[in-house]
Amino acid sequence: MSEQTSMPSSQAPDVAARLRPKVPALAGGTAFFDGPGGTQTPAPVADAIRNALTAPLSNRGSLTTAARNAGDIVDGCRSALGDLLGVDLDTVAFGRSMTALTFDLARALSRSWGPGDEVVVTRLDHDANVRPWLTAAERAGATVRWVDFDPETAELDAAEVAAVVGKRTRLVAVTAASNLLGTMPDIPAIAEIAHDVGALLYVDGVHYAPHAVVDVPAMGADLFACSPYKFLGPHCGAVTGRPELLAALEPDKLDASPASVPERFELGTLPYELMAGVTAAVDVIAGLGAGSDSAASASRRSRLVAGIEAVERHETELRTHIEEGLRAIDGVVLHARAERRTPTLLVSLAQGSVAELSTFLAERDVNAPAGHFYAFRAAERLGLGRTGGLRVGLAPYNDEQDVERLLDGVRAFCGTR
Repeated sequence: MSEQTSMPSSQAPDVAARLRPKVPALAGGTAFFDGPGGTQTPAPVADAIRNALTAPLSNRGSLTTAARNAGDIVDGCRSALGDLLGVDLDTVAFGRSMTALTFDLARALSRSWGPGDEVVVTRLDHDANVRPWLTAAERAGATVRWVDFDPETAELDAAEVAAVVGKRTRLVAVTAASNLLGTMPDIPAIAEIAHDVGALLYVDGVHYAPHAVVDVPAMGADLFACSPYKFLGPHCGAVTGRPELLAALEPDKLDASPASVPERFELGTLPYELMAGVTAAVDVIAGLGAGSDSAASASRRSRLVAGIEAVERHETELRTHIEEGLRAIDGVVLHARAERRTPTLLVSLAQGSVAELSTFLAERDVNAPAGHFYAFRAAERLGLGRTGGLRVGLAPYNDEQDVERLLDGVRAFCGTR
């Protein structure tokens, strides 16, 4: 244990105590700070996937047990994500990834665009919420407008969005939380700006959903995408949107595929086993709040809100401890400075490379990767080039011991420079 002051006790660290015994990967002793790239999987999630695959299973229908099982899995997963996102279950569509879904929706939305129309994207975003819109705009002959963020504060001000939005703006694409810096822009304010000119708002919620209570309607998003593997689930993507918008869109699909929403957005057979895992992941999160063991009568949405609020407290406490420790180390530069942000830190070094630091930590069973993580425009804006920085991202299963091992490793590395 280092000489850093111990963190104050509170109910928040109980989150890790509840979750850690359910995550088999933690038994190996590694401290995982790579949650923004994908969290470790709880056993109930893996069990749900296995159970779906080993029970009778076929394409959805009502004639056989196998067909009914598939239908129940799909309905259960839509319901679970509806509760997580605060939306109607019939608005939740699934795909291979958030990236694939965003490309699909960009193609569908841009069919009505033409020369003179404008699309707004930001330099804070992951490329999955930039490249699909650039590609769609180019094909339609539309103009792309860019929104910058302040590299000193890591803030993306809604006023910067207002400065480029105009009467020809058709869509604004923005992240709810930067996967590189953790910055959480004011999405309701940006939604109002977009809607005032009749534009749509597409929100990348991939890095937001694991760390904050999501209420898509209150947020003002017309479309909101997320990735369950970032919040303890399996590898797939999901998107939700306003019912009337989804009903008006005509995505590419097979002739025989359903024309109803949300099925019209889901190409081919759904990944039933992964969807079963998503439901289990949502239920794990719902069990992390105070009193969840005795809250069987409470709605899953209310238990999810309690669970995620507990996660927020826990992760914020750990993040504060890490920040204090890193600031005390000579040569370490912290770039995550926004007032509202997820528990995600980006670090660069006055001496030595972040790739070397990442390797040094990995040799000590501390996983903290280095790079730009597909937010390369943000890394370049920070002056880090495409090398990027060391990203330290917290997940609900991280604890104080993980934090001390990380800080001890960074101190040891910087002491050799």
